[in-house]
Amino acid sequence: MSDKKCSHHKSKKKKLIRRCCAGFLIFLFLALLTILIVWAILQPKKPRFILQDTTIFTFNVSAPNIFSTSIQTTIYARNPNSKIGIYYDNMDIYAMYHNQQITYYTQIPPVYQGHKDVNIWSPFVYGNNIPIAPYNGPGLSEDQQNGGVWLDFKIDGRVKWKVGSVTTGHYHLHVTCSAYVPLGDRPGYGGIMVGNNAIKYQLARDCSVSV
Repeated sequence: MSDKKCSHHKSKKKKLIRRCCAGFLIFLFLALLTILIVWAILQPKKPRFILQDTTIFTFNVSAPNIFSTSIQTTIYARNPNSKIGIYYDNMDIYAMYHNQQITYYTQIPPVYQGHKDVNIWSPFVYGNNIPIAPYNGPGLSEDQQNGGVWLDFKIDGRVKWKVGSVTTGHYHLHVTCSAYVPLGDRPGYGGIMVGNNAIKYQLARDCSVSV
């Protein structure tokens, strides 16, 4: 009799465990389905970034492979979503030349961007005596003599989406703003003198964004 009772209790326990697992799986499925439906209805869109202008303060190849620069950029960021807010965290901006980083990382302060809101940042990207690849030194010198250089201004960071009172986890944000930046100590291409040998150029270049 005792063996029958034990087997009966074991069978009951197995059924209870199965029901609990089934209930949890059903709950998880419904939760994920709800999130997908809400996501599809809201249709979240990536933020839009524009490189509005650059101001060149320093741009100097002092030795074949040593480079120094100081450039102020103006970055326009817009949230195109009407029902989703965006948290920007841990964002760094830096400049690249021919796939080589030529400035330090400059941090952009974290911020929350509401529905259809716009933020404008004006960070400096700079580097002092940065060693550069041997094949990039002559290229930078030649571009400087020719009066302009193609640069990629990159922003790496993390974003969170906010829908009502619900906030998602972090997603990686990668922004690339490619632009031909005029150089020289005299205004050209519509440049404006803003200080001693500092020239501001309006660029209005759309940036590629991936999240």
